[in-house]
Amino acid sequence: EDIFTTPPALLPSQPSLEAYRRLFADSPMLTYIRNSAMVSGLAVLANLLFCSLAAYPLARMRFAGRGLVLALVVSTILIPFQVVMIPLYLLMVQLGLRNTLWALIIPQAATAFGIFLLRQSFAGVPVELEEAARIDGASPMRFFRDVLLPLSATPMAALFVIQFIYGWNQYLWPLLVTGKEEMYTTVIGIRRMIVGGDAANEWNLIMATAMLAMLPRLALVVVST
Repeated sequence: EDIFTTPPALLPSQPSLEAYRRLFADSPMLTYIRNSAMVSGLAVLANLLFCSLAAYPLARMRFAGRGLVLALVVSTILIPFQVVMIPLYLLMVQLGLRNTLWALIIPQAATAFGIFLLRQSFAGVPVELEEAARIDGASPMRFFRDVLLPLSATPMAALFVIQFIYGWNQYLWPLLVTGKEEMYTTVIGIRRMIVGGDAANEWNLIMATAMLAMLPRLALVVVST
């Protein structure tokens, strides 16, 4: 009832953790959090792997059409997700992945932003290091693994944070591609809890859920800084 007082109160009149107890006891909140963590975590790991592998030849190797390939990759950043949303949904249906966590993970497995970010980082590594590694007998993949990746720890950490928060915050795509409660993420769980007018909603539970959804992102930003 403190939510609807006028004027609004900054602090509740009867502070309590009952809303959190009810969330974990009477709702599938742990399932929502687990789904969000799995989707965000696996998508970030795939993003770091595929984006770094794609950025390496674009930054360090010479081949015909390299500039064109980079321009095409970067140009996809300008395409709004809503343009590819329906074809992507149909693809997930044809692959039999609708209502699975894979349908949430695969579209985030590689991003043009990640490729461009890591490409710029790899391109900034002095060529003398590459020549020294080649003289020492290092293969291109060993140079990539032992030199480029350690020197690019900062942009990779930045990409990790950005993609994790993006994956955790997704709303439109999970809403479209998941229809089973056991596949809902935390953000979709919050939306499903809002069922009608103010009087019909348990805002204490909704705001407690929002707080739980915020904590992993807040912790990641604090740790990364």
